[in-house]
Amino acid sequence: MTRKSGNPGPAKYTLEGKTVNCPHCNGSEFTAGQAQLNTALATLIELDWMNKTVTVLTCSSCGQIQWFGVQPTMVT
Repeated sequence: MTRKSGNPGPAKYTLEGKTVNCPHCNGSEFTAGQAQLNTALATLIELDWMNKTVTVLTCSSCGQIQWFGVQPTMVT
């Protein structure tokens, strides 16, 4: 996994009309980032850029990381 920085600070998020909460501590504020789903074959032939990128939300309270294939919406 290659992690890229996302939003600068914690925020609340929704996905498909539901609030995103941490499954571990029930926290509701997360720091967002992006992660690339690397595969051995793509890495071997130097095509990592073709791998899928997903959104990761890291809980501000406990550090639990959640992965999302669909971009969650930041609540403003």
